[in-house]
Formats: sequence, structure tokens, C-alpha cells
Amino acid sequence: MCTVCGCGEEDKHDHGHPHDHDHHHDHKHNNHSHAHSHDHDYSKGEAGVHVAGLSQARLISIEQNILAKNNGYAAANRRHFAERGILALNLVSSPGAGKTTLLTKTIEALNSAFPISVIEGDQQTANDAERIRATGVKAVQINTGKGCHLDGHMVGHAIGDLTPEDKSLLFIENVGNLVCPAAFDLGEAHKVVILSVTEGEDKPLKYPDMFHAADLMILNKVDLLPYLDFDLKSCIAYARRVNPGIKILQLSASSGEGMENWFAWLRATRELSLIGMD
Repeated sequence: MCTVCGCGEEDKHDHGHPHDHDHHHDHKHNNHSHAHSHDHDYSKGEAGVHVAGLSQARLISIEQNILAKNNGYAAANRRHFAERGILALNLVSSPGAGKTTLLTKTIEALNSAFPISVIEGDQQTANDAERIRATGVKAVQINTGKGCHLDGHMVGHAIGDLTPEDKSLLFIENVGNLVCPAAFDLGEAHKVVILSVTEGEDKPLKYPDMFHAADLMILNKVDLLPYLDFDLKSCIAYARRVNPGIKILQLSASSGEGMENWFAWLRATRELSLIGMD
């Protein structure tokens, strides 16, 4: 957990500029004194500095406090999304699984149908946010420094900067990591785990918390299957062993194979999120 990797409770987020936010995260637009899309540096402290000399009981207590505090921020984010009919999806994967390519292809296909915006999470650089902005949609970059995941507090600030439109689709591209993002609720409607067929079919067994937390698994880069020693049936079986209810889509964001099934899932999920709204 994050007391081990260094993303501890005492870490401070360097926002790069003063914020005039209501930190209870009631995300009304008039609670935010700015509306801009520059990049933030949410840098973390030194990895492991909170572990030395702490008992196991103390580590567990710190972990519980971190998650409880995060859950409060996530609940506020979720209320904000629900009030405005915003479908928020948390995209998680290992580095290089193809999240950003999947996003850019999705935006190109669906941006004319409904508004889309993106929160990008990386330890450093704004490269992915720049790729997203090149498609014409709004994107905010969160740089976590040594931090290995986004959290509800960071996303709450990013919402204020991004101001997603009502009844829109918000993608949150998490830091590339299959461990800590599994535990941190951001207020999203669904976690979507992307697994590239270049990574190995046993990933669901190696990282069960992530695959258990996800509602949808995307098997990406299936166009490469003829050239790889990847056991597709075993991978699917492993994922369902960990999470019997997980939905699985097979596609290639680069070639376009299977992308229509992903688009159909997005459209249907968005429609469900709007039920009961005027």
C-alpha cells in the first residue's frame, strides 16, 4: 500500500499556484476562482520515508486514515458528477498498455456526438495531455512526482480547472500502475483496466486487486496476437476467476479492430448515467 511506496498522508501536493478552492469539494463553479487548463505538479515526498520505525499496526492505521480521507473527497466528486450527468471513467493500466492511444481514437470517433474532457495523470511531463488537446478537447495534466496514483483530492482540484460540461464524458487516465490505483476511489462511475496482449496473460492473477475493482477489462493490441505467445483463453479465465462479473472487450486501438464494441459500451453506459435527469 501507499505507506510502503511513499504516497503517505503527510505528503504535500504542490499545486504550482495558490488555489481558492472550498476543500470540502462542493464543486459548484462559483466556488472556484479560476477556470484554466494549465498543468499541475502534485509532487509527493520521498518514497518510503514514512515507513522506517513504524509498527505494522501503525502502518495499517495510516493506510486506513489515508483511504478514509480519500473516500470523502471521492464521494464529493461523485456527487458533483451525478448532479451534472457527467460520466466519469477511471482508466488504469501498466505503462505502455495503450491508454492514451485508446483515448485519442475514442475522442476522434465520439467527440461530435457528445462533449468529452480528460484528466491526465503522470509522474512527470505533459506529453499525454498535449496529445489529448491536439484532438480538440479540454485536458488537464496532473503530475504526481514520486506518487504512483491519482487520488480524490487531486481529481477534485482538476475538476475545478477543467469544468467538464453537463451530460459529458470525462476520462481520467491514471498513472501507469496496477497496484495502488486499485485502492483509490476517484469518484468515477467505473474503473476500466486496459491490458495489452504484449504484457502476459497472468496479469489478472499477479494484480488481483485491480482486476477485482474494475468493471471492464479491455484487452488491447489484439492485432499483435499472431506474433505473440499469449494465451488469450487463459487470460480471460484468470480475469473471471478474480472477478466473475467483469466485462471483457478485445480490441486494437491502433488498427481499429473491435473499437465499435467499446464505443457501443460507452454510449450505453452514458445513457444509463443520464436516466432521471431532465
